[in-house]
Amino acid sequence: MLQAIRETGSGDDDLLAVSIEAARRGAEVIRAATTEREKLVWETKGRSDFVSEVDKASEREIDAVMKRRLPEAIVLGEELSPTAVAGKGIVVIADPLDGTTNFLHGYPEYSVSIAIARDGALCAGVVVNVARSEEFTAIKGGGAFLDGKRIHVSNIREPGRALIGTGFPFKNIEKLPVYLDQFRLVMRGTAGIRRAGSAALDLSNVACGRFDAFWELALAPWDVAAGILLVREAGGVVTDLDGNQAELSSGAFVAGNPAMHAWLLQSVRRANMIKGTD
Repeated sequence: MLQAIRETGSGDDDLLAVSIEAARRGAEVIRAATTEREKLVWETKGRSDFVSEVDKASEREIDAVMKRRLPEAIVLGEELSPTAVAGKGIVVIADPLDGTTNFLHGYPEYSVSIAIARDGALCAGVVVNVARSEEFTAIKGGGAFLDGKRIHVSNIREPGRALIGTGFPFKNIEKLPVYLDQFRLVMRGTAGIRRAGSAALDLSNVACGRFDAFWELALAPWDVAAGILLVREAGGVVTDLDGNQAELSSGAFVAGNPAMHAWLLQSVRRANMIKGTD
């Protein structure tokens, strides 16, 4: 798989190799814990927001790889260093287990997500679908891949045929009224909406064409960093709700193939204006 990526000559393949090594180590920890899932202790970080020893064990494996391979890097992540700022130099943006609630319930939609930015620009990323043993990878200017095969966003241009991914604002319940207005409008115009519970996988599914577009109102950098690069390198678009290019910050994100991104962005903004919140 790495050979196919190295042929692009982007110069970021070493950073991708480190990301893959760390993500695979984290995924191994998660897989090994599946047989003991019922014995795990849940810790509550916030409303409907949990962490377990598996998250922390995956975090330790990722951190160990980064300290050994990229000792100069700043590590930014939900369980690692959530207060670090993505800026100058090498920054690793990691989520050791995206979809913790899914994992704890045995629902097979959870992942390890790792991206690396240089001077604030994303240059390498990997998302491992742990339950399905799928590996999504991308490097800036080198394309996006699923298990070593190049992927591309879908060609769907008609909203009525589109399948849209989303995420509920479960941590920011005050956003629910606005979100429900958006949901209602998008639902009426498309073939369907899916909420699986791992934003990293949602964006990966946009990149490979399973979803035609995706939106969510409250995400953190570690939720989306690798997915943003995957979608871009697969020919898609990722922005904020104002249509500005997505940055490594917390907030709302809209992603999709060019046609469906434009439609979805217009739709969610129209719902906001109807509600008087834009």
